[in-house]
Amino acid sequence: MAELFSAENCIAFLTLTALEIVLGIDNIVFIAILVQKVKPELQERARRIGLILAMAMRILLLFSITWVMRLTTPLFTLFNHDVSARDLILLAGGLFLIGKSTLEIHEKLEGPGADGKGRAGGATASFTSVILQVMILDIVFSLDSVITAVGMARHVAVMVAAIVVAVIIMLVFARAVSTFIDKHPTLKMLALSFLLLIGVMLVAEGVGKHIEKGYIYFAMAFSLVVELLNLRVMKVHGHGEAKKSAG
Repeated sequence: MAELFSAENCIAFLTLTALEIVLGIDNIVFIAILVQKVKPELQERARRIGLILAMAMRILLLFSITWVMRLTTPLFTLFNHDVSARDLILLAGGLFLIGKSTLEIHEKLEGPGADGKGRAGGATASFTSVILQVMILDIVFSLDSVITAVGMARHVAVMVAAIVVAVIIMLVFARAVSTFIDKHPTLKMLALSFLLLIGVMLVAEGVGKHIEKGYIYFAMAFSLVVELLNLRVMKVHGHGEAKKSAG
């Protein structure tokens, strides 16, 4: 028991927690976009269930680590690339994310249906369909998360603790992120573009073309900072115009 609190395990725990939060950004953004499709009174519940499912999926995969590692065993060769079950899962998940993001972007651009019904940004989706979509992406996002965890820590208890703490932190901030995205249509479009980019990255990984995630996250962070600056400039400009009108 005492060895779990060794300096090595504590460092692994802190590093892994930080990495899990970074890897969980995809989940938070995807859930933030999807929960806006359900009735307002169900959104908080959907957010919670989505992140708890993500945690459960990661922990379940950790306890099935032998099976997870078998997923990297080549099943067949296609165009000089050894295709494994992991590749197929990433490919399917990437295509799903690309399709979902494209449909959401189209819906945001086209607006509500011709009958004028539904919430701004699209019709209300069923609670069950949203949770099912979250579960599908949770499986895909959990694979890399678990493989990263296994590479960084020796004890399953340390990995589980890091995942639980990371998800609790995400639960605390998920509502604020979702509300912020919902308030700013340009940020919503940026979030969907991020998901589209992540979908392309997953497809590339699935066909054997590795893309460093650091580049993706840097691009996302840079775009977010630029967009936040734009929002700030628009706010300042709006205040300036209001003062002129009042004068």
